[in-house]
Amino acid sequence: TGAAMLAVLAVAFIALFFRWFLVQNRHSSKSIEDWGHAYIIPLISVYLIRLREKDLAALTPRAFWPGMVPMLLGIMSYFYCMVAVKNHMLQGFSLVLTLYGTLLLVLGPAVSRVLFVPIAYLAFGITISEAIMNNITFRLQLVASQMSELVLTIIGPLLGFSVEASGNSIELITSSGKSFPLTIAEACAGLRMLIAFLALGVAVALVACREWWQRIALVLLAVPVALLMNAVRVTVLGLLTLVNPNLAAGEAHTLIGTLLLVPALGLYMGVVWALNRVVRTGPG
Repeated sequence: TGAAMLAVLAVAFIALFFRWFLVQNRHSSKSIEDWGHAYIIPLISVYLIRLREKDLAALTPRAFWPGMVPMLLGIMSYFYCMVAVKNHMLQGFSLVLTLYGTLLLVLGPAVSRVLFVPIAYLAFGITISEAIMNNITFRLQLVASQMSELVLTIIGPLLGFSVEASGNSIELITSSGKSFPLTIAEACAGLRMLIAFLALGVAVALVACREWWQRIALVLLAVPVALLMNAVRVTVLGLLTLVNPNLAAGEAHTLIGTLLLVPALGLYMGVVWALNRVVRTGPG
């Protein structure tokens, strides 16, 4: 009976939020460099559940009718954000709340307690409102651009070019007098991947760290890692303009930003290695 009820609720859930999934897919596919990670978030969430498989197997699911409260609250919030506010981000948070309320209703508080973190992790797959992202990333873009300007100034004499910064742009001038402008506002758009870096940091923290203080420390590193990787991105784009200005735009621009997730993962794992040696814990 419980399995049948769960299946019916699953079909109803997909039908209810089908429109939201379509809109999210449109956001992610059109801005793959910003929100492409949304396709990976559910897979990571499933993996986090698999890690708690033994804990879940030891629990007995049971119906918990107070779970209808967060479920209905999520549904009402979703319709309100469709009709009155019309905000995709708030609709997504309503979806996560509805999902957790549904699991609480069907599986009970003991099982839902184990599933809380994997379900909450799905929030990283929700597209953040444009106004909020612009406000968050604006100051970070300035810091990243200053970092990249400093690096380009240092390596410029070695590669035969000089750097002139003016406002939101950097101009690279070769020894032959050729000028290659680099617009920081465009090059620093990679900081819009801040959510992806944060999601990556949280995933690594949950999987690789045992202590909560280690996990918190790793998550707090997401912003510095994003700043560092974006400074590297701008520096690489600046150097590529000297070879071919087209490499600093379009698909190449997007590819470079995506590839930086690999060294970011390496940085996170290096921090995990260091944290595990700061305080040694016993087995288990």
